[in-house]
Amino acid sequence: QLQLVESGGGLVQPGGSLRLSCAASGVTLDYYAIGWFRQAPGKEREGVSSISSTGGTTNYADSVKGRFTISRDNAKNTVYLQMNSLKPEDTAIYYCAAVWGILATMTPDEYDYWGQGTQVTVSS
Repeated sequence: QLQLVESGGGLVQPGGSLRLSCAASGVTLDYYAIGWFRQAPGKEREGVSSISSTGGTTNYADSVKGRFTISRDNAKNTVYLQMNSLKPEDTAIYYCAAVWGILATMTPDEYDYWGQGTQVTVSS
């Protein structure tokens, strides 16, 4: 059974950076596309970024393009989300999710495995 654990969240000032990690156990991530999602209080869960199983295709929400970078290290069974130039509106719980297959999507309903989430707070 695939299990995902997020880490790297925290409190950061506007303009700062964080790197989130999504570590998998139980199954190799080699054949799974991974997505990062976030949910702010009172809002629906939204797609932030996704990466194909090979790492050859990445997707980003318009709100994070140019600021966030998704990457994966299949040897470490881990996917990362580098977040730069953080804004208060990036404050949310961030989740990683996995779906078997090559293609990466930004639709939460298409993912089968979810982590517990990590809190990111951007505030001065």
